[in-house]
Amino acid sequence: MSNPAVFSLSGFNSTVNYRVTLSSLTLLTYGAILVVNVTLILTIILDQSLHEPMYICLCNLCINAIYGTTAFYPKFVYDLLSDIHVISYVGCFLQVYIIYSYATIDFSILALMAYDRYVAICRPLKYHSEMSMRRTSVLVFLSWLVPLVFEILVLTLTSTLKLCSSHIEKLYCANWSIVKLACSSTKANDIVGLLIISIYIGHVVFIFTSYVHLVRSALKSRESVRKFTQTCVPHLLCLLNVTAALLFDLMYSRYGSASVPQSLKNFMAVQFLMVPPLLNPIIYGVILTRIRHRIISFFHKEPNKSRMCRADLKGD
Repeated sequence: MSNPAVFSLSGFNSTVNYRVTLSSLTLLTYGAILVVNVTLILTIILDQSLHEPMYICLCNLCINAIYGTTAFYPKFVYDLLSDIHVISYVGCFLQVYIIYSYATIDFSILALMAYDRYVAICRPLKYHSEMSMRRTSVLVFLSWLVPLVFEILVLTLTSTLKLCSSHIEKLYCANWSIVKLACSSTKANDIVGLLIISIYIGHVVFIFTSYVHLVRSALKSRESVRKFTQTCVPHLLCLLNVTAALLFDLMYSRYGSASVPQSLKNFMAVQFLMVPPLLNPIIYGVILTRIRHRIISFFHKEPNKSRMCRADLKGD
């Protein structure tokens, strides 16, 4: 049996009566994601004083959010307004690749940010040597490269499977949803999938272990407590945000019950594509003093420039 040319997405069956409302909210959410992430990216790129390891990682976190959500939102809005909910075989695999590499890149960057904060607070005298711009660039590059390679491995294995159906019970394509359609053995997919999940669980364990050391170190002085509160609290909130959202999707995809209402399935499936990309830059923009001041000063400069121009015209 040859593999299907297209996959049907049955997750949209419960959205028929609310398509206009949902498409409007989706466009609003996607627009907000683009605005808050682009604002942070431009703030960091244009301000030389923010060209430091932590802010470089934050900039990459925002770039990754735009990368991942672009694979979901435009197609999602189109499907909401359409009567036919299908995606091509190649398009499905491309969507899986981008969405799930986005998720794993997020964990890699968050782990790198945790290491950066650990060195900054627990080993401040070695910070500039251990987190030099060259080393930071290499680590950021690896934070992107390794997840991208892992996802190529996963999808290469999935592409070798013979599929018995083309019916995906989600709003978008997911690797496990495709694997469940297979007629042939999926043992290799299961093993590789669990190994990669274990690696990223290791990322989470590493981050929380580094935070144990950070808390112990921070309690030693007021300055360390201040630094921990300003730079580590937003990072921890982002980690909890991403982990909870992905855990919802992972647990449902593999172990979800068929009796769960479709609307709840849909909500759980889009959590990590909606909440982290929107909240992470807001959390950092509000809590990190330097980021907040740069954004505020940028908007305050515009009225001042306008007043100066009017004053010059009056003088003439």
